[in-house]
Amino acid sequence: MADELDVLLEKVDDPVLRADLRAAVDRVRAKRSFGLVFESHLPERVRLPDHPVRRGVKVVRRDGPAEPRLVSRVQNGLATLIGSDGSTEDVDVSDLFAIAEFGEAIYPGLTRLGSIHRGGDKPAHIVINAENHHALEALQFTHAGRVDCIYIDPPYNSGARDWKYDNNYVDAEDGYRHSKWLAFMERRLQLAKRLLNPNDSVPIVTIDEKEYLRLGLLLEQLFAGSVIQMVTSVIKPEGTGRVNEFSRTNEFIFFVMIGSSILTATADNMFDSDPRPRAQPVEWRNLRRRERESIRGSRPRQFYAVFVDEQSGRIVGVSDELQDGVPRQTLVPPDGARAVFPLTPDGREMIWSLLPARLRDLAERGLARASGNTIQFLNAGTIRAIELGEAVVTGRDSKGAVIAEYPAGKRLMPKTVWSRESHNAQASGTLLLRKLLPGRHFPFPKSLYAVEDTLRFFVGEKRGAVVLDFFSGSGTTAHAVMRLNRQDRGQRQSISVTNNEVSADEAKALRTSGLRPGDPGWESLGIFAQITRPRIASAVTGMTPEDQPIHGEYKFVDEFPMSDGFEENVEFLLLTYLDPVDLELGRSFAAIAPLLWMRAGGVGPVIDECFDGAGRRKPYALTNHYGVLFNPDTWRSFVGRLPESVRTAFIVTDSPSTFAGVAEVLPARVDAVRLYENYLTTFVINRRR
Repeated sequence: MADELDVLLEKVDDPVLRADLRAAVDRVRAKRSFGLVFESHLPERVRLPDHPVRRGVKVVRRDGPAEPRLVSRVQNGLATLIGSDGSTEDVDVSDLFAIAEFGEAIYPGLTRLGSIHRGGDKPAHIVINAENHHALEALQFTHAGRVDCIYIDPPYNSGARDWKYDNNYVDAEDGYRHSKWLAFMERRLQLAKRLLNPNDSVPIVTIDEKEYLRLGLLLEQLFAGSVIQMVTSVIKPEGTGRVNEFSRTNEFIFFVMIGSSILTATADNMFDSDPRPRAQPVEWRNLRRRERESIRGSRPRQFYAVFVDEQSGRIVGVSDELQDGVPRQTLVPPDGARAVFPLTPDGREMIWSLLPARLRDLAERGLARASGNTIQFLNAGTIRAIELGEAVVTGRDSKGAVIAEYPAGKRLMPKTVWSRESHNAQASGTLLLRKLLPGRHFPFPKSLYAVEDTLRFFVGEKRGAVVLDFFSGSGTTAHAVMRLNRQDRGQRQSISVTNNEVSADEAKALRTSGLRPGDPGWESLGIFAQITRPRIASAVTGMTPEDQPIHGEYKFVDEFPMSDGFEENVEFLLLTYLDPVDLELGRSFAAIAPLLWMRAGGVGPVIDECFDGAGRRKPYALTNHYGVLFNPDTWRSFVGRLPESVRTAFIVTDSPSTFAGVAEVLPARVDAVRLYENYLTTFVINRRR
């Protein structure tokens, strides 16, 4: 069959169509026959609202059928469109959006929408209004291998028209609903994987019962070899009422631990009824091993006697190991002491957990003790906690053993079921959001404190972590990162990506009122404009969009007025789709300037001009954090004036040898990055891979 298909493909005259068909055939041949198998839908086409409508461009109506049409002519504000059947139609240009199919080059740019500066020289949190697939592609330039944590709350695919595939809402009647969702998620997770630090990072994905099975299998395939766990989190203790179904109280959280990623223990295991920090005694462990196979002889050096003084109960000695076959009764204890052996209640001879020399050392230091005929000791982890000051010795008991406690409670690993009132999505999500944005509605926002807890387990001890959320919705992840920074004066940076879609119900009402996508009245009610941007701005400034102080307090691990805001910086950006034909060099640089700034860490001012006040091209531009060398002939001056704090330098040249020569003379601390003279060539995305 394969040979027959190849022969038939060669008969297709159109080379582009032949290549597309061959690629589709190759995908079918490579398709899995086991594991997670699903329909591989064509990637979504993208609308390009910034792209001019002209001859040769594919377009769709702004608010109508999604069938793409080819523009054959534009004249007097009318575009002549050619249908798939050869028919033509004249349509007003203002009613059309240019589109790009999968594989057609797209040139992204970023437009700066505004900034908040309250955090001094800290990295700025980045908030991008964009289709997240293309944002993830653009981030390959700025953050490949540099992201420490991804937290996403993707569409749950409930069938309630809560997400779009190829610009159409997906509902319960769609027979391909699950495979579309998997294709949609797989493409984005593949891009996200390339952004993660391969040596130490964690992607976190929340989901409910509609797709958790498929998501789990997808993660297993994409992150093979990583440790993957799923946690059940109670987010609505009162339950969600359903007809003839169990009342749902929870959602699921998948954790993928990549490389040496460490799950940090805290004083709260997320399940026990009282999570308040309180002093907790250290745990003494029984020295006798309990496993059935741990009988005398299984480890020859670990059967011996511990001598305990009859009067004081202190350990006064430890014998050498008894060889197999030597009766324990032959060993005579010191005067006034008894010999304690590792025996079960029915007299079966077992072994101790430690070698004799190790137990002698612990007993001398008060780190082992006798309790009747039970010998106890502190394990290595507890002893290390004492040495580090995490556990404090407050005295010694009558037997000379230390008395020690964890002042704020012992650090525990979280359990796989979380039950915390602070994770209630109504109280700490919906109601909290209303304080930030009075009068505005967003369906099912996450509990701020639930996201904060989730992140803390992996970035709580990484004060410079980069956290990405490309389904950022109401902006909860960025808000949680700011709270973590406030608690330990961290400089963690969040990157939030969301589109500006309106809900299905809102879209219907807006159309009834005569508005269409792209109209200012329509766009002002999108998620980014109406919720994400103002929520993050309000959180940072402590002021509502109406410029009123936010009422209420944060009540979690720390309590303070919400009106205090946060000492953070934020940059709001819009991903745009540029037309390389119409762009002049200067405007091209301005469009990609934020990408350079992000690659350099997102700190300080943005270099967004390549011309001086007289309209002449600058030889170079510098900030305290990065520089751009526009004219490589001026490299000596550029290198000589680099501030010590600069860590990234962009060199504009089409010549590999010129780039290599300049890179060689830069200080070792500086990461040299090449830009093509036609800047957009560096950033082209959407190409078929």
